[in-house]
Amino acid sequence: MHKLRWIVAIASLGVIVMPAIAMSEDLVVPAPIPAQPPQPPEDSGASSAWNTEVAPAKVHEGIDLNERQLELVEQVSEYFRKLDTLKGRFVQTGADNKRMRGKFYVKRPGRFRFDYARPSRQIVISDGRYLAIQDLDLNNEDRVALNQTPFRLVLRSDVNLVRDARIIEVQESEDMIMVGIEDKDPNAPGQIRLFLTTKPHLELKKWITKDAQGLDTRVEVSDLVTSAELHRDLFRIRPLGKPLGTP
Repeated sequence: MHKLRWIVAIASLGVIVMPAIAMSEDLVVPAPIPAQPPQPPEDSGASSAWNTEVAPAKVHEGIDLNERQLELVEQVSEYFRKLDTLKGRFVQTGADNKRMRGKFYVKRPGRFRFDYARPSRQIVISDGRYLAIQDLDLNNEDRVALNQTPFRLVLRSDVNLVRDARIIEVQESEDMIMVGIEDKDPNAPGQIRLFLTTKPHLELKKWITKDAQGLDTRVEVSDLVTSAELHRDLFRIRPLGKPLGTP
């Protein structure tokens, strides 16, 4: 199936719109340092956080968490577990440093929508079962089961990263937590790094995914509103119209 190359760093989870937020990624690994200290994340940009062909996960068991790291991972799980609805803006940055912007909507469990701002005419929708990537200009759609993407880990009704994910990296700075995860389920390959600010309260700020070519897509979110009323029609995957010139 044709795979769309989107340069939306949330404006590809990044499906969200406005200037990128400056955030320090010089994070400090909390003491004690694990047996294999994580490397600082590379902020190279991205090809597509929505690409259904994600990079295969490396075969390992994750890191051994110390007490502080376990506490941080549980805080992140609790944040997503308590999240009912979320909306805001995103900026998605690709590997070529090109940006796409837009608005996004999330309704747990399992549903979200990213609307890209013009000149793009792209939409990413999950109805809780499937993730659809639609390009209205090309009249193309890619569709994959949500359970085959790494996003299922934070969109399920009972988020528990310690139980369901291999923790490959945990870092902490004065005002930021970063957790790198990959799904334990071999049918949902790929890795995602989640960045949450801790001040004035715990809140999602960014995530980075890696595609099948090894390119990062960075999605930064802002203007977040929780507990908003979101109509269920926002998360309906609608059939694409006929291409121009089709009788």
